[in-house]
Amino acid sequence: METLKKNFSKFLCIALLFYTIYAGLNGSVPRQPILNETVRNLYFHVTMWFSMIFLLGTSVYHSIQYLRKGDLQADTKSYAYVETGLIFALLGLVTGSFWAKFTWGDWWTNDPKLNSVAVGLLIYLAYLLVRSSLPDDQQKARISSVYNIFAFVVFMVLIWILPRMTDSLHPGNGGNPGFNSMDLDNRMRMVFYPAIIGWTLLGFWIANLRIRIKVIENLIEENESYESERI
Repeated sequence: METLKKNFSKFLCIALLFYTIYAGLNGSVPRQPILNETVRNLYFHVTMWFSMIFLLGTSVYHSIQYLRKGDLQADTKSYAYVETGLIFALLGLVTGSFWAKFTWGDWWTNDPKLNSVAVGLLIYLAYLLVRSSLPDDQQKARISSVYNIFAFVVFMVLIWILPRMTDSLHPGNGGNPGFNSMDLDNRMRMVFYPAIIGWTLLGFWIANLRIRIKVIENLIEENESYESERI
């Protein structure tokens, strides 16, 4: 019982993802022109973006905590959540590219939403480069924390606001209607919402593993430094 309580979120994550994959591939979906069976990608593509936003938002929280308290542990957590968030962003791009190929006829189109996502990811890749170029831990944490907050705000503007101000093929942007009651009926909602929870829990699970690995790596580096000083 103690093990179940301690690992409840992990068991829930596994159960929800098994349910998502099985019901997502075998459950009934509305038959709509153009979309057809590809609407099942809603359980994978869209949910990846939700998970990404939750992860990147959590990284911003830890960046703020570092700036408030100067605790390097907070910076370690922020970095791990950014890394994991970018993994889900790439998965979102891949699943979206497959969807675009079957519905728009091309892997990538000159669409404001897609271009905004690409720019946002480049901003976050620059964040990784900034971290790798700074040797001092406190300087690295301070600069990357400020950069991370800036990057998140800009990224949200790029993917939520700018695409709505121009023409876009992407559902829900630029006057293009989003998924409505005809596309996303109650049968799909029974899978879609659990899928968001399942993928998000997986993201936090991966991020926590990354944090543990980084803590161990830091301890090893400190021990090696201490031993070299003794010698």
